[in-house]
Amino acid sequence: MEHAPCISQIATLLADPKRSAMMWALMDGSARQTEELALLAGLSPSSASAHLARLASGGLLKVEVRGRKRFFRLSAPEVGAAIEALASATIASAPREVAEVFKRSTPMAKPQAAPSSLLRARFCDDHLGGTLAADLYQRLLDAGWIEQLEQRVVVTLKGAKQLAGRGVFIQALAHRNVQVACACPDWSERRPHMGGTLGAALLQLFMQSGWLTLPNDSRALQLTATGQRELHRFAKETELEMA
Repeated sequence: MEHAPCISQIATLLADPKRSAMMWALMDGSARQTEELALLAGLSPSSASAHLARLASGGLLKVEVRGRKRFFRLSAPEVGAAIEALASATIASAPREVAEVFKRSTPMAKPQAAPSSLLRARFCDDHLGGTLAADLYQRLLDAGWIEQLEQRVVVTLKGAKQLAGRGVFIQALAHRNVQVACACPDWSERRPHMGGTLGAALLQLFMQSGWLTLPNDSRALQLTATGQRELHRFAKETELEMA
């Protein structure tokens, strides 16, 4: 126990709804002024400054001084990943009745403080999260490439063959001591996206193929023109398989 990390300090900082709202607004890796964060959190600039100072002194934010303006951003990618993990855990641990409400939620029920670029496509640990990822997971499911069983996700023979044709070999992924495929809760979509080594392999494929790019100092991924074209083609192919 003496070597256990002290997480209570960070938990205390994030427990305040106003502070967590400002942290949420910085999830894409952007830097924002005090006044902008105050507006997003519904605080006066002076109150926001006090909260931001606590977050910065706790190591969660770093400050950039530009002339007379002070800008704040997440101190490290791990901070954003931790906040996202907490958001996903909130959904995963919700009672079944609440989870069903999430599934029926309209887009207005999504977190409004999170930047739209982060909602569309982002890093979720080592795989893809966001709207693109959730849509892809559903297409793989509908096309019969994967099957979602009660406690696990399996890649079908059809899926393994189709993925191999795209350079993703399930047997190679299965040699690792982690799950090949799993349904990762997506905090912004209220529906799952692909996790496991398959999720990581697909993200790597998309980035190496130039479908997705990662801007500097951001956790949000950008879909390129090539990516839009190729994902549209993939959607058409899976639709034909479902017909």
